[in-house]
Amino acid sequence: MKSHTKLVSALGFAAAAFALPTAAAAKCEKVSITEMNWASAKIVTTVAKVMLERGYGCKVSVIPSDTVPAIASLAEKGEPEVVTELWVNSTGKVYERLKAEGKVEVAGPVLAPGGVEGWWIPTYLVEKHPELKTIEGVLANPELVGGQFNNCPTGWGCRIVNDNLIKALKMRGGKMKIFDHGSGETLATSMASAYEKKAPWFGYYWGPTVPLGKYKMTRVSLGKYDEAAHTANQDKDAKDPKVSEFPAAPVVTIYTAAFKKREPEAAAFLSKMTFKTADMSAVLAWKDKNNATDEEAAVFFLRTYKSVWAAWLSDDARTKLEALIK
Repeated sequence: MKSHTKLVSALGFAAAAFALPTAAAAKCEKVSITEMNWASAKIVTTVAKVMLERGYGCKVSVIPSDTVPAIASLAEKGEPEVVTELWVNSTGKVYERLKAEGKVEVAGPVLAPGGVEGWWIPTYLVEKHPELKTIEGVLANPELVGGQFNNCPTGWGCRIVNDNLIKALKMRGGKMKIFDHGSGETLATSMASAYEKKAPWFGYYWGPTVPLGKYKMTRVSLGKYDEAAHTANQDKDAKDPKVSEFPAAPVVTIYTAAFKKREPEAAAFLSKMTFKTADMSAVLAWKDKNNATDEEAAVFFLRTYKSVWAAWLSDDARTKLEALIK
């Protein structure tokens, strides 16, 4: 746990970092980038803004947005020029058309391996009972996980997939009770309550999120990923659901072709800007624990993961940022 002194120091750095003038004469024109309305995207955008401004001399304008409006604006206006955290599975056909037309390009994955989801148990259970690493082991020993599966709330996409997996595994009506949560808050609370008591827990969750950064959880293996089966499981009326592992959801940074041509050095940086999903969950957990702002969480990342972001930058930009971030 960070001391109050260290936290104040981090906040002081935040104020200084965003107030300092650009270290060198601007080489980069104005750049518009998105700030999506969820925590990880805000942190990614803040980090990208600092890097582009302090490392590459860009003048960055941040545009609050969401996935669908950002893609629509790109199609109509060619702006924003950079979408920092795009969840590809939420973009629809417009994004694919923009790529096919050569108007946008994928810089690279901004989260690695991407958005993760699956069925989890606390790691302390696995340490006592290694057989719980697989769904076969869990279903053979339901009492070891509390005899209950914590399911997604109604209306969530994961609920449809989970219900089909539950059907394929013949879990309803057996020794494993299925608890359908009414909200994401109660799902998160159930995990937190169990973890604090070192009690059994088994259920669905995803990342990057605060709980997966705060608690050591082990993903239960559902076997191999079967693309056809997983696709079919997204249909609530699937007639013959089959078991498949959840794939990682691709989460990328994209930019316009015009931006890449105009600002090749900045584009090269964005192509290397990749956060480990687990690291982002840890940053979100720090943010939650310290009741910090998104900017303060970005500062925490910059101060804690220097070896990560240093590899994203050109030699000149790295020198500038390392002098700033101490």
